[in-house]
Amino acid sequence: MLKTAGLIPDRRNKNALIYADRAKEILSGRGILVLDPREEGNAHTSPDLIITFGGDGTLLLGARYALAYDAPLLGINLGTVGFLTEVDPSGMEKALEAVFESKYNLENRSVLHVLNAGTGEEYYALNDAVITRGGYARLIRVDAYVNNREYGTFTSDGIIVATPTGSTGYSLSAGGPIVQPDMNCMIITPVCAHSMQHCPCVVSENADICLILNRNREQSAVLQIDGQNRGSLKTGDKIYISGSDKVIRLVRLGPYDFFGLMRRKLTEWGR
Repeated sequence: MLKTAGLIPDRRNKNALIYADRAKEILSGRGILVLDPREEGNAHTSPDLIITFGGDGTLLLGARYALAYDAPLLGINLGTVGFLTEVDPSGMEKALEAVFESKYNLENRSVLHVLNAGTGEEYYALNDAVITRGGYARLIRVDAYVNNREYGTFTSDGIIVATPTGSTGYSLSAGGPIVQPDMNCMIITPVCAHSMQHCPCVVSENADICLILNRNREQSAVLQIDGQNRGSLKTGDKIYISGSDKVIRLVRLGPYDFFGLMRRKLTEWGR
């Protein structure tokens, strides 16, 4: 039973704020406590549902809280891409009614576990983990290992490890393959690699990936998790990436036509 809802609007998007306010009215009218889990005073209140208002970037932000509270995640699309968000703004009220009546399904999406060996910090990623040169002027050199076996050394703008969900994001723009969301795998994609020999690679989600900033040159980089900077890296730093037993549960109001959505979105992007 829905008792508490966490609403996360894109604060830079006026329409997102308007629709979030309307959703708050509807939810509060049903006696449901509404809060923004980003606000410090709400840290100890556990939402039963997270709803985001914005594009896929806002949904990825919401995914952090969905994982933290083990809550389902519903995205209202007020962005430009909308590959992950479920509902257009015109269907928001109908979607909320479906939630009240429990007329929805939950789709599990796998996430990555990411460990920065230097700091001990751990992260979870719905889309991807990226080592990027950031503001560093030169290409960076990254050694990649899969299950303790050397995969290759990439001299590039960076390297992406993506989930199937993230295969339609940054990885796709860097030349990676589109992967059906329910596949159990990870995608390693170099970004603007210096050598044509460095192609994307799909590995099992049970694999252990290690990325090392090559020790033979002085360099710096940035670790990004789902598009958010998570600290600077220096020569010799190691990032470990693997699959996780955690999942994101996306609210689906009807059958999810991945290939139909993919065709529509890729056509839109082509324009």
